[in-house]
Amino acid sequence: MNILFIGDIVGEPGRRAVKQLLPGLRKRFDIDAVIANGENSAGGAGITPRTAEEIFSAGVDVMTSGDHLWDQKEVTELLERESRFLRPANYPPGTIGQGGGVFKIPGRGTLGVINIQGRVFMPDLDNPFSVARAEVERLRRQTSIIIIDVHAEATSEKIALARMLDGRASAVIGTHTHVQTADEQIFPGGTAFLCDAGFTGPHESVLGREIEPVIARFVTHTPQRFGVARARVHLQGAMIDIDEITGRARRIQRISEPLNADA
Repeated sequence: MNILFIGDIVGEPGRRAVKQLLPGLRKRFDIDAVIANGENSAGGAGITPRTAEEIFSAGVDVMTSGDHLWDQKEVTELLERESRFLRPANYPPGTIGQGGGVFKIPGRGTLGVINIQGRVFMPDLDNPFSVARAEVERLRRQTSIIIIDVHAEATSEKIALARMLDGRASAVIGTHTHVQTADEQIFPGGTAFLCDAGFTGPHESVLGREIEPVIARFVTHTPQRFGVARARVHLQGAMIDIDEITGRARRIQRISEPLNADA
């Protein structure tokens, strides 16, 4: 099974990149399923039912999130009614929404997806290691293919979690930092890993935001409005080829696809 994982979608430029580039990527890589982190898709912070529907309509099958989950109040509606939208699984029991699930991929079987949020330099949720282990064991009863989005700041935390799950998950892909790393690899047990998928949106920016206000914030230490930038839009992420019987990854490839400047 060929799975495309799309890094954090930032604002309207990121949504536009998904809509315009995904059809061509599907054909080029013979993609069976698409997972995307959409937590920054609404104005660069949070997600709404409208932006989620725009992304799903573009061809994304499952969407994950992270620490900006609650930035838009409309997200509660999304968590209540949309099974394809995941929040971090390590929120306390009783939190609205779901952190993992098994999804049918027409003609190719099933795909498990789990969303986990780190705790180093992040809001203090339940232990991501114990929750991830339990979620993986739960989904493995239903499918052999499991993809995990680890939304975390610290590289060591992402790597340690992926190493712990080597041979149990098909792939562990990091999100949150918006900086695509060059450490794609397959661990001995068959788990594909990339520390950060990067982000889908404007790269003539500071992590997707307009440059000058961010500089002003660092220089003056005063509040600034961080608008979403516009130029040099890329779709970033990773392509993962997974054996459908064993669930082991065969190949992982970083993706950084530019959007035509006139688009």
